[in-house]
Amino acid sequence: MTAARIPPIQCLLTFEALARLRSVTQTSEELCVTPSAVSHRVKQLEQIIGTKLFGRVDFSLTVEGIEYLAHVREGLANLQKFPSSAAAPGKRKLRLAVTPTFSRSILIPRLRQFTEAYPEIELTLQVSIPLLDVVAEDADLIIRFGSGHYADLEHVCLIRDEVTPLASPAYVREHGPFLVPEDLEGENLLRSPLEPWRTWFAANNLDWPEPVDGSQFNDIGLMCDGAAAGMGVGLVRLKLGAPWLERGSLVRLGSNEVFGRNVPSPHAHYLCWRTGMMDRWECAAFAEWLKKSVS
Repeated sequence: MTAARIPPIQCLLTFEALARLRSVTQTSEELCVTPSAVSHRVKQLEQIIGTKLFGRVDFSLTVEGIEYLAHVREGLANLQKFPSSAAAPGKRKLRLAVTPTFSRSILIPRLRQFTEAYPEIELTLQVSIPLLDVVAEDADLIIRFGSGHYADLEHVCLIRDEVTPLASPAYVREHGPFLVPEDLEGENLLRSPLEPWRTWFAANNLDWPEPVDGSQFNDIGLMCDGAAAGMGVGLVRLKLGAPWLERGSLVRLGSNEVFGRNVPSPHAHYLCWRTGMMDRWECAAFAEWLKKSVS
């Protein structure tokens, strides 16, 4: 016989508060979570117990909701009487495979917002390799960088970006001034299969072939570090390169209006998952949060 699943304490607290206040906004303020977290916790609770608890319009309780609320309040009252015996709420584990530079530049700076909004979700982050699509087999959600053609997975586009040449201030002083795109001729152009130079060349009317010599990187963050160390000029996505630009370790070449224009990258970041994965509450919660956070 399968043991009945006990809902997380956060879900029960949210249900009780929403039943009492009948307002998602007031409930979120009382519990110090986002309105989205309130909705997700109630949905999770309804999935666990297998019944609807609220009416759709005014948050009035269903017949089952009224009966369940009495049990929840009784249980919470007992836990308050004997706090030392209360078991810790169960964690929902979520395994995320993410590309390295996206993680450092985009995800990690925002991740505290998610962990504070969803303390019942325990994240495990694993590295995926861009373009090659090498990921851990047990990942629940995958962030990939590529063309978006993933026949084996459902997916949604997270971020599109523009690319522009960046270099260290010392490199610009030594090799500049860079006034027009043609000034890149003969310079050390750092290479990466993730960001081919031909995209930028064509958009700036340069009939140049893809560079075949010079240092090559399979990670944009490593290429940014190389450019910051004075190794040459890197073609960098502006959103991923933001930490280096903000620190001043990388700078644009000349004036954007004069030197060359930013060019849309031919690739983008996508959130991918296997069919049926979004039926899991924690996966749907993370996907919704991530899309809103990076938009």
